[in-house]
Amino acid sequence: MPKVAKAERILVLCVDRDDDIGMKAGINTPILGRKENVNAAASLALRDPEEADANAMFEAVRIFDNLKKNAKGSGDYEVATIAGSDLHGVEADRQLVSELTDVLNKFPATDVILVTDGYTDEMVLPLIESRVPVTSVRRIVIQHSKSIEESAALFGRYMKILVENPRYSRMLLGLPGLLFIVLGALAFIPGGLTYAIPALGVIAGAFLVVRGFRLDKTANNFVKWVREYSPPSFTVQIAGFAAIAGILLILVGGYLGGTAVGAVADMSSTDLVAQVPSLIGEFLYASTYLIALGICVILSGRAVRWFFERDLRIWRTIIIIIGVAWSSVMFVEASLILIQPEITPYTTLIYAIVGGLPVIVSTFLTALLLRRKYSSYFKESEDKMEDFKES
Repeated sequence: MPKVAKAERILVLCVDRDDDIGMKAGINTPILGRKENVNAAASLALRDPEEADANAMFEAVRIFDNLKKNAKGSGDYEVATIAGSDLHGVEADRQLVSELTDVLNKFPATDVILVTDGYTDEMVLPLIESRVPVTSVRRIVIQHSKSIEESAALFGRYMKILVENPRYSRMLLGLPGLLFIVLGALAFIPGGLTYAIPALGVIAGAFLVVRGFRLDKTANNFVKWVREYSPPSFTVQIAGFAAIAGILLILVGGYLGGTAVGAVADMSSTDLVAQVPSLIGEFLYASTYLIALGICVILSGRAVRWFFERDLRIWRTIIIIIGVAWSSVMFVEASLILIQPEITPYTTLIYAIVGGLPVIVSTFLTALLLRRKYSSYFKESEDKMEDFKES
């Protein structure tokens, strides 16, 4: 049985790697279809008649029309335009691949005829060939007159771009202008020109650091974030403020514990290992209550948030708060034993442990009863409370 030939689906693809069509004409890509490409190319040409990408789009439409006119058999044809990013590099290539995938999902092409406006756009040829065969590449070169007058006019246009485009003017005009200002200021100072080279080095180095690490972009994003910042909900603010206060208490407690250890530590002693238990005890005695209070403040803020959000995790949080408060008493009593084991009795620690068990059990049972009683008020969260699940 003879093998049936697969119908051709040829895509005429125009590539704008630096996204001039989006930056200048404000048109979103990808653009699929003859009418849409003609309208987009005309809009881009009206915005910038010297834009080469508009000519490339018209050439893609022309190739598409010729293919349709001379079509033989049952082939299918389509024309599309994809764009990258003005950031160039990896970001532009990732955007191109994403848009090419969208186009191929809508028009599964068997072959691609690539149309570009320069060598830069042809850098994407391997990216396209890795997804669909490229049978032809058409590169559009805009012809300019070689006369002196038009060459001068062309040079003037490029200079205008360098002056008016902020991307280039900052480096080609801003930095030299700053250097001239510094040199002029140093000239008015007696002997100031001796510092000219160090000053120029500092300015040039600072400029390179700012541009190299994108600090200007970071600052711009921060200012934009401040302008567009919207405060979170009231419950989230309560939990956030409680977290800040709790962390401060924990840090102060740790500082007091470290200060207490430094006050009693004998660094001149030859037996430092023997001091370790007492030093641990001093640290715990001076810091335990503040650290425990800080943890309880953090958890209390969360408990308030869970209450207003009707979240069942409030009961588990309350139990943990009671447990932390009870544990602080045990740690303090244990620290006294570590500091003076021969004087401090063990009975107080035992009483603290035994006396705290009924508190924890009663807290757990109370939380369980309240959860059952007010189950209609609270709602299940994604974090299921397995501790309260009924068997």
